[in-house]
Amino acid sequence: MKHLCILALISCVLSIRAQLPHPKASPYQEIEQQVGLSTVRVRYSRPALRGREIFGELVPYGRIWRVGANESTKITLSDTMKVGDHLIPGGTYALYAFPDSASWEVVFHRDTTHWGDGRKAYRPEDDLFRYTVTPEPRIEPQENFLIAFDRITHNGMDMLWIWDQTCIRIPIAVDTRAVMERMIGEALASAPTAQTYYEAARYLQEEGLEPRKALEYVNKALELGGETYYFYRVKSLILADLESYPEAIAAAKRSKNLAMGEGKDEFVRMNQKNIDRWSARNPN
Repeated sequence: MKHLCILALISCVLSIRAQLPHPKASPYQEIEQQVGLSTVRVRYSRPALRGREIFGELVPYGRIWRVGANESTKITLSDTMKVGDHLIPGGTYALYAFPDSASWEVVFHRDTTHWGDGRKAYRPEDDLFRYTVTPEPRIEPQENFLIAFDRITHNGMDMLWIWDQTCIRIPIAVDTRAVMERMIGEALASAPTAQTYYEAARYLQEEGLEPRKALEYVNKALELGGETYYFYRVKSLILADLESYPEAIAAAKRSKNLAMGEGKDEFVRMNQKNIDRWSARNPN
């Protein structure tokens, strides 16, 4: 019996060694995208077009699709986000879809253990939610199924599913403003530095929020940290938002001169472009 066990073990080892690894027809990919102060990560496999008709044929209409190939596609959210009116707690979910010619149902699904679409094990009651989207036609066919992110701002982005001549666009929103307001309040209440005030002013200016408060913050940054081209650049943008063009031009000129002294050619050009634009609005 002992010899039989040894022979069986040797046979098993030899069998494993005889197996050759081979490249995947639908290679695996992971992508990660920062949006605001949050992160979205997607893990999926990328089947190829290979001259086939995809939607309505290879991927039938009206039937669940795993959004890729092999195991189910997974999406991980670092924080609470929204798709349409649907709130998504941070965590990992499986992505599915029910394609049709005129509209698709996109599914965020709680059960991430299924292989592929789960077959008969898939339970609609485990859906977190379904979201209806209209497919967008594309002129150029996409060979390998692609998941990507576009139109990225501090407050959201679009997740794109692209294959063949079809694009699905799924808007994802994050509440960066609430987080930033809390963080700014905490930072300014605890030994703030010039950089703290600058970052607060910059965020408010980029988002078009409270320009007078932003101006107060950038002036405090200049008071504590001295003159820098980037402090003055943000100050010029805030003053322009307030339509105080003579002051905005003066701040942009100071930023330009400081940038020239440090060899920051890009900031020299950007400041000059603003000076020209604001001068046209304020000819006097």
